[in-house]
Amino acid sequence: MENNEYFQRFGIVLNRKVVKTPIAIASMAGWVDANYVLARKAHVGVAFIGGYSIDEKTLEASHEMAKQGRKEFLCDDPLKELEDQSRLLEGSDVVTGINLRGSSEQSYQDITRYLGDRVIYEIDAHCRQEPMIRAGCGEYYLHHPDELARCIKALKSEDVTVSVKIRAGVHANDAVLAASLWKAGADIIHIDLMDFGYQKIRQIRNSCPLFIIANNSMHTFERVKEMFSHGADMVSLARKSDERTLGGLDAAISRYADEHGWYNSPKQLCRGGDLRALTFCCMPVKNCPLIPTLEKLGITREEYMAIKQEYVRGTPLSEGKQTCFGSLAWCCKDSSPCMFRDLSIRQAGLSNGEYMRKKREISDKLMHWLFYERAKDNVC
Repeated sequence: MENNEYFQRFGIVLNRKVVKTPIAIASMAGWVDANYVLARKAHVGVAFIGGYSIDEKTLEASHEMAKQGRKEFLCDDPLKELEDQSRLLEGSDVVTGINLRGSSEQSYQDITRYLGDRVIYEIDAHCRQEPMIRAGCGEYYLHHPDELARCIKALKSEDVTVSVKIRAGVHANDAVLAASLWKAGADIIHIDLMDFGYQKIRQIRNSCPLFIIANNSMHTFERVKEMFSHGADMVSLARKSDERTLGGLDAAISRYADEHGWYNSPKQLCRGGDLRALTFCCMPVKNCPLIPTLEKLGITREEYMAIKQEYVRGTPLSEGKQTCFGSLAWCCKDSSPCMFRDLSIRQAGLSNGEYMRKKREISDKLMHWLFYERAKDNVC
């Protein structure tokens, strides 16, 4: 399949590369290197190799952890090792990320000056091993978010793509943390959900426009779909990243995308969906979850109706006189039965998949308007 077909199916571009499937391999120190990824490349869109310690403090912590029985990537020259590993993956169609353990902003910046912009740089704010926390890395950053923000800014000053791997529930407020990472310049937030469910993904989705990767127990399509429908853009697997599991997920996600047009379409707002679901909401004329959502966002009903009508103007979604409110702009997702919506979709010359892709376009515009054009600090 050509890149443009992957883009049509999923619409994902990371680090200027089209991603072939919204499945990633998460880093596992001592395990996930280039060879590990290459053995599984058929069903992986992104891979984060590592974690690799990149300065004196974190290298000492890695050696201490290895003595305690953990398998670690231990090397005398981290720069050369990362160069060699990233080169091995260059010929594959897997977008490469490197999970890094650094104790200062300078440590991260030094790596970028060596490797350039050919990889995604992932700050490890996730490791909970005590030696790494004492070194000023891993979960240390979740308790010191100002230092984490400085590391992000140092990386972004080199014009590279930045991911931050976090563990949910460590910071006092993950929504506030996610918003601060976005404002510092991060591009991706990679979340180990721990025992939290889709509610955590929705909370973070509603707080920032970052690309969200959901991690931890993403082994079944049912769980993956639950994450997608509440705000995740991608899922990642670590210990369960075997070929059978990856292949099964890839096939199921691709089938769903081809059938419905929008692989991670949100649940409707009235059924617990995230803010992207505003694209499916009807006019604000009845008592439903839309009304308090608009109030919390500081949006008037008139403003909401005007912006949505503006976004559908000149598109097939402006049609649909037989629908409840005279336009497909106010119609629900394709999985909800509605003969009037379906009739209008056909009269507009669309398939259900095309209708959903149009809804995604409107959703993207609404999210951009909410988080950039309005320039307000609303967290819903």
